[in-house]
Amino acid sequence: MILISMKRILLSLWLLGSFGLSGFCQSSSHSGPGQARGLVELKYGELPLGAIRPEGWLLHQLQIMRDGSTGHLDEYYPKLRDDNGWLGGKGDAWEETPYWLDGALPLAYLLNDDTLIRKVDRYVNWTLDHQRTSGFFGPITLAERKGKTTSEDCDNGADWWPRMVMLKVLQQYYEATRDPRVIPFMTKYFRYEYRSLPKCRLDHWSGWASARGGDNLLTVYWLYRITHDSFLLQLAERIYRQTTPWTQYLGGRNWVMEAAAQQNGKDWMDRHGVNVAMGLKLPAEYFQQTHIPAYLDSLHQGWKDLMLLHGLPNGMFSADEDLHGNEPSQGTEFCAVVETMYSLEEILSITGRLSYADAAERIAFNILPGQTTDDYDNRQYFQMANQVDIQRGVYNFSLPFEAHMNNVFGPYAGYTCCTANMHQGWTKFTEHLWYASPDGGLAAIMYSPCEVSTRVGVLHKKVYIRESTHYPFGENIDFTLTSNGPVNFPLTLRIPAWCQGATVAINGVPYGHGQAGKILVLKRTWKNGDQVSLHLPMIVFTSNWARNSRSIERGPLVYALKVSALWKADTLRTPGHLTEPYYEVTAASPWNYGLLKSVVDNPTGTLQVIPNRFDPKTFEWDTAHAPFVIMAEGKRIPGWKLDSGAPVLPVTTRDDIYEGKADPRIQQLTLMPYGCLKLRIVAFPVVP
Repeated sequence: MILISMKRILLSLWLLGSFGLSGFCQSSSHSGPGQARGLVELKYGELPLGAIRPEGWLLHQLQIMRDGSTGHLDEYYPKLRDDNGWLGGKGDAWEETPYWLDGALPLAYLLNDDTLIRKVDRYVNWTLDHQRTSGFFGPITLAERKGKTTSEDCDNGADWWPRMVMLKVLQQYYEATRDPRVIPFMTKYFRYEYRSLPKCRLDHWSGWASARGGDNLLTVYWLYRITHDSFLLQLAERIYRQTTPWTQYLGGRNWVMEAAAQQNGKDWMDRHGVNVAMGLKLPAEYFQQTHIPAYLDSLHQGWKDLMLLHGLPNGMFSADEDLHGNEPSQGTEFCAVVETMYSLEEILSITGRLSYADAAERIAFNILPGQTTDDYDNRQYFQMANQVDIQRGVYNFSLPFEAHMNNVFGPYAGYTCCTANMHQGWTKFTEHLWYASPDGGLAAIMYSPCEVSTRVGVLHKKVYIRESTHYPFGENIDFTLTSNGPVNFPLTLRIPAWCQGATVAINGVPYGHGQAGKILVLKRTWKNGDQVSLHLPMIVFTSNWARNSRSIERGPLVYALKVSALWKADTLRTPGHLTEPYYEVTAASPWNYGLLKSVVDNPTGTLQVIPNRFDPKTFEWDTAHAPFVIMAEGKRIPGWKLDSGAPVLPVTTRDDIYEGKADPRIQQLTLMPYGCLKLRIVAFPVVP
């Protein structure tokens, strides 16, 4: 035991000392003592799919998805519709079908929609029923069609990457159904992978698998927590060593700085925004096995650096497709948005660090709804934070495309990976509103209207908690408990970092205050009908962004200038002789305004918050349904014009003032929640 402890201490010191040099070693000699002890206890355990049911505006959002592309993509999108490889055909055999299922399957079970369940289960059942004797699974490979088998040689298999996504689908399916086929299926596949990786490495077919090995790792660890099969930890070591060294990159810091300066072809996969979004969780995933805090330190430093150098007011980092700095006219790929959300939700479960919950909410309530049309049938490949002109063209992106379609709204604009992958954003957010706490209780970590049902306490008694709220628009969250008699368990509530003066009442009686960025744990024996009321005061404030610009915030929402939008439908004839529909959106009102310095100096005294009617049953993220507007004073900046279609910010001095010419007239500016706007200015210059 002394020897093991000394090894752990020495390894921790070595890793910490490596941050400024070569980063974390990924050699075969790195097998820490955590391997013998198994995995760390999760700070917050994920609840089974279906334990959380959406309500209110969130339920309506998921219903829109079911009635739109999430529920019907396989009926009209040729790549999914025609002779699908994940149903035995010769069609799509790569990532897009698993991507779609990774959002459509949880949606089906969150809504308990029998029609959608039957639809997605077809793919799951075909996959489970067609595993090869070797353990390999998925569409029939080219080698197999020529009579070869995966039992003879792993070269007869196919890219590891799409199987990583399908494993996440199977994990969620098992959590929802407890289908007894899943565990032996995954065990058999992981034995195949363990045997094959020495020859057919993660990068054997493509660099995507090696860049995204963290997604492979998370399902290996999930299975280990169920079966405790020791070979899985050995497999995890192999996967980690063959994955892009995200731990080194995030902790070493040079990588994120160089990415701010370079968008060339050298090592571009290491700057690819979606790879980064998925790679974020790698240090936390592997920490489960090593038990070494340095991995979490690397992640924390890397996330901080990433958002400092590439962060945008909408909660995301630039990714068009590379990391591309913090100018709010840079783009962000939709896949990066939903993958970052999922990584943050997984990281939160492992680390318990509440700042990741704040980050996930900021993304969910701002950039996510702003990147799709209200019917969830069209999306942007790249979205700009400051965005006032959406047309075909070459913007200041690192990936311009020959067809110039990366900024318009459409079902297939840009790469179609986002057509398939966008569906996991809201569904997995819903899945992670509540977690199980290791003390036998429940933790409300992110907030939205929902109901949770699970077993708690030492006696594992069944409880239902209904969470009634208009959050993120409203300040009040009410929890009502239903149980069969008294039940003792701790209820954990997160107080967001932006919130000062949070208060809690139990059955109408004041209980206490919550501290910003901390948890509040309510330990008591609960009775049927007990109510907990959490009040999260939302004051307006400003935040500082690129070129000394300012954004206006209230609670978890960022507010942006409402720019009137003109929508124009058009079609593009693609090289494949398909007619691709899309929408261009142009400004029909002025947008080039700066905020008055008096607003920045005294936001609470100068900004007027005006509520609108809010009906959760009909709410959509658009200007007609915006629950609040904020009125601010500003001046127009005539010299601020579009540069290659983008509103590149004019420079504000370190004294907070734009010193160029501004219209002397003070005008009233109407601001709305960022997610309700397609055209907007969210980062403003400051004018006197």
